[in-house]
Amino acid sequence: MTDRLVIFDTTLRDGEQSPGASMTREEKIRVARQLEKMRVDVIEAGFAAASPGDFDAIRAIAETLKDTTVCSLARASESDIERAGEAIRPAPRKRVHTFIATSPIHMEKKLRLSPDQVVEQAVKAIGWARRYTDDVEFSAEDAGRSELDFLCRVFEAVIKAGANTINVPDTVGYNLPNQFAETIRQLLERVPNADKVIWSVHCHNDLGLAVANSLAAVQAGARQVECTINGLGERAGNASLEEIVMTVRTRADIFPVDTRIDATQIVPASKLVSQITGYPVQPNKAIVGANAFAHESGIHQDGVLKHRETYEIMRAEDVGWTKNKLVLGKHSGRNAFKSRLAELGIVLESEETLNTAFTRFKELADKKHEIFDEDLQALVSDETILPAQEYYKLNYSRVSSETGETPHAQVTLSMDGQERQAEADGSGPVDAAFKAIEQIADSGTKLLLYSVNAITTGTDAQGEVTVRLARGERVVNGQGADTDIVIASAKAYLNALNKLRSSQDKVNPQV
Repeated sequence: MTDRLVIFDTTLRDGEQSPGASMTREEKIRVARQLEKMRVDVIEAGFAAASPGDFDAIRAIAETLKDTTVCSLARASESDIERAGEAIRPAPRKRVHTFIATSPIHMEKKLRLSPDQVVEQAVKAIGWARRYTDDVEFSAEDAGRSELDFLCRVFEAVIKAGANTINVPDTVGYNLPNQFAETIRQLLERVPNADKVIWSVHCHNDLGLAVANSLAAVQAGARQVECTINGLGERAGNASLEEIVMTVRTRADIFPVDTRIDATQIVPASKLVSQITGYPVQPNKAIVGANAFAHESGIHQDGVLKHRETYEIMRAEDVGWTKNKLVLGKHSGRNAFKSRLAELGIVLESEETLNTAFTRFKELADKKHEIFDEDLQALVSDETILPAQEYYKLNYSRVSSETGETPHAQVTLSMDGQERQAEADGSGPVDAAFKAIEQIADSGTKLLLYSVNAITTGTDAQGEVTVRLARGERVVNGQGADTDIVIASAKAYLNALNKLRSSQDKVNPQV
């Protein structure tokens, strides 16, 4: 018999802890809709106690989703759990996920609690969570470095208190697959009533073993995997959802489990998360990388042409890869534009936003003859379609760059409705544009990252630029897209500056 493997997606919580990856409320809703379309079982929508913005985003997702369980993380404290319970209250299916650290180093150095106190607090947390829902998950933070006897004791107590999902996290990515699998086997054998709960794992990728550890745990009896789109997450990231799902599906001869995931939505989800967070997917990334189904070697090409399965163990179309689909052009109307956005899972919240997006679509169509799905995704992911959030706006730019001469930029910005002008030299046209912008903004930020990716193929393709800025403890990503790379760069820089001013973005949600 094939068991059900529950897919618990934490892109909106743990994935968002990547530096600069914090999302606005609207962006979180877009990702949540795509995850529900992909038939993810549980979506951890955030950490309700982290900030009012995170609470509001979780509440909005709880009000939006119909078929997927909406979950909020909470420390094992009554106030945290109260916030989590209130945030998820509107959801038809809801879960509170509470945690406390169980490793000796965490209990002594971070919590400053004795083992007895940790057990007592964990049991109390389950009781508090059950006031809001019968679906309660408990995590032993840093279980990967915890003593097995103590884990058994904690898990026995929380199962008795009413937890129905028990999560075993390798919080710091320390474990090896055989070691982690043995931990799961021991827990299943030694914990009383282990058969009455779902055993879950949450693995980090510090040693590049998050997926391997998660799959080893599944073979040992775990029936929920916590993962993220593209493996997004703090430090080296989390287990990659797409790799977990396609491994158990491709190797059904090894894994006695399957998921309810619609795998054709994997690539669209990957692209959406990448565009919103500004974290590009490396070309050789499994499943969702641009080269995942490309064949350069003549021997490979010959084999694939004769019989696909000589070198491909899954079909590209099964995970959502399709040819760039030409959907619209300069003569397309507003209804066709709106309908195609809906097919892509994009719902704009107001007529004003739709009108602004359509105007930008028409401007793009004047520059670029063929407009693909990827262009539309980039167009609506740019926060400049939300005028209320724009403190800085690019009105005009003129950049000169020629051999043997110093690049020079002139820019005109609207700053809180007031027009300002500046000009500057730079080591290149983008550097000159950024310096001119800074003469006006005087933001006091540090540039951490500048990257450019082509959205589609062709010399008229839009370039998508990501800029990561830091000011104090705050780190944000800005995105901009345009057929002109310098303009795209200026848009991305201003997008990041607008985020720094916005109350919608926040520091690491765990702070």
